[in-house]
Amino acid sequence: MLGEYRISGRRAADISASIERAVGDGELRPGEVLPPMRELAQQLGVNPNTVAAAYRTLRERGVIETAGRRGSRVRPVPATTGRDHIRVEVPDGVRDVAGGNPDPALLPPLAGAFAAAAAQGDRAPVLYDDDPVDPDLARAARAGLDADGVPEGPLAVVSGALDGVERVLAAHLKPGDTVAVEDPGWGRTFDLVPALGLRTAPVGVDDDGPRPEDVRRALAAGARALIVTDRAQNPTGAAVGAARARALRAVLREHPEVLLIEDDHGHGIVDLPLHPLAGATRHWAFIRSAAKAFGPDLRLALLTGDRVTLDRVRGRQQLGPGWVSLLTQRALVRLWADGAVETAGVAAAYGRRRDALITALARRGVTAHGRSGMNVWVPVPDETGAVARLLHAGWAVSPGARFRLSAPPGIRITVSTLGEADTQALADAVASALRPAPARGYV
Repeated sequence: MLGEYRISGRRAADISASIERAVGDGELRPGEVLPPMRELAQQLGVNPNTVAAAYRTLRERGVIETAGRRGSRVRPVPATTGRDHIRVEVPDGVRDVAGGNPDPALLPPLAGAFAAAAAQGDRAPVLYDDDPVDPDLARAARAGLDADGVPEGPLAVVSGALDGVERVLAAHLKPGDTVAVEDPGWGRTFDLVPALGLRTAPVGVDDDGPRPEDVRRALAAGARALIVTDRAQNPTGAAVGAARARALRAVLREHPEVLLIEDDHGHGIVDLPLHPLAGATRHWAFIRSAAKAFGPDLRLALLTGDRVTLDRVRGRQQLGPGWVSLLTQRALVRLWADGAVETAGVAAAYGRRRDALITALARRGVTAHGRSGMNVWVPVPDETGAVARLLHAGWAVSPGARFRLSAPPGIRITVSTLGEADTQALADAVASALRPAPARGYV
């Protein structure tokens, strides 16, 4: 227990800081058991209530978890460190298909749009009391949302999809509440939820998105919120179709007070139609990111939802960053107006690469998933072994542990820059990595 590290502090805040610092520095490892509260209180010469308060703070921050009589331990993926430590370091000469990035060749040039936006700002500088949402962006965004069947609602601009998810969760939930999340799902969501002092309830995913029976079970057990990725689900590529959307809306209507958050980060890179769930519950939020189509560095996503949710989000935003740069907002409007991203062409390019790998793997007897987006999910019996063997063969893939809570093991492959020759070589390597090792006899 704890090895060489000694927890210190006399106040609850100091004790919790000592433990959190050790977790962040790697001196306390994920899964490490913490001393019982009375035992630690005796070591530190403090009241057990002080240690209890420190442990409570750490639980709310997502650093530790408590399992009844089994005591408290560092979470398998503590919020202090996040899931980014579950990654493969890519040595020189190894092809990186782990990163989850879009193909730079499919991203539009930004210089002209930003120059025009800057010139507009020079003519009329943005000041503190200006509208935080550019009116041209609001009109263009609303037209796109209307075309996709997203209900009418106020609009905000946030710094990316995850920023939107965090702001909406914080607007409605309190520490200890449970959030139903896709499993496999986005690893950063798995980090964010406990960092807000919330609990996760995993919901199974197939090619059509969250399974309705799993959602029903999670909501019946008391989950206060549900996060759904509509298209290009990370890591599986799942996309919610019309039939699945009807089934999920029926489940949500049974729980009208549940907070629904929809993530449409795949907008602009997928050609599958959107089937939104928004409106099935009283409180909802729909987030549409520009990162995959226009570049991750834009850090911009559109957020709409019911009036109460948006009022809370915008009010809190005004007390922090205030707004997302109107320079960036106006540049995005110009990129849209100029047709900088031809959605059908970009979606088709990713689709060809994704389908080529799935087909090549199938020919080699390997099952893979990827209906949309730029990632392919491959179930594997031995995740660690598969990742290591592929690395030895010259391919860096992403360990599935970054993207799952209780789902079976797998690996994620990003296909965004794969060519035809690459695809065949990678499929050979994956098939070889998943083949059982030959049995060794004794001489």
